[in-house]
Amino acid sequence: MPNLRLLFIVKLTLFLFFIQQSTQAQSNKQKLDSGDSLFKAKQYKEAMKLYESILLEGEAYSPAMLLKMGFISEGIGDFGKASLFLSNYYDHNPNPRVIDKIKSLTNQNNLVGYNISDKERFFKILIDLKLEITILFTLLMIIFLILVFLFPAKRTVFYIPATICLFVAFLANNFLSPPETAIITGSPVLIMDQPTSAGNLIRRVDAGHRIIIQSSRDIWYEIKWGDQKAYVRKEDISKI
Repeated sequence: MPNLRLLFIVKLTLFLFFIQQSTQAQSNKQKLDSGDSLFKAKQYKEAMKLYESILLEGEAYSPAMLLKMGFISEGIGDFGKASLFLSNYYDHNPNPRVIDKIKSLTNQNNLVGYNISDKERFFKILIDLKLEITILFTLLMIIFLILVFLFPAKRTVFYIPATICLFVAFLANNFLSPPETAIITGSPVLIMDQPTSAGNLIRRVDAGHRIIIQSSRDIWYEIKWGDQKAYVRKEDISKI
């Protein structure tokens, strides 16, 4: 009886979880479809507001939406925002033509931060599969725990894999996150070696460069610039 009760609780929990995920995904899709309909009707201002609300609320969006936001921003002459949305799109689809477009918008040929190594590509795949990995190892953990109750004489055999699955699910859910990236939208922007205007100038740049944010200090962000640590004012960048 206790085993049947545990099995029922597990199944009910999983059922409610997947129902919640399905409902949320359907709601996000409806909002995205509404924005796409407005875009097709050339109601760009209304579509942009809806797209921005999707991004602001952290809801699911499609890479195509980012391209449309870049198109709208370019049309109204906001090349900084257009570069931001295209850079965000580049995270999902690292196509060289995206870089060429950003270069044409910013009138720069040598942009920093768009080269992606094989290690970074592999890590990105893991990040994209974060939910699936977490669910998979959580389910495996539950299965091993059920086996512990079903076969109490062999419980020690199932404890170790259950613990490993719990550990992997915990790591995937809490530590499998992308680095905090941003794009320089100000122009010109001073890259400094210290979080102060009295520091040494590393480079003067225009909009379009991608950077990785390491930490925050007052009005400054500590960033990774090439192979060195640098600082840039918060007002000069936009997070992706």
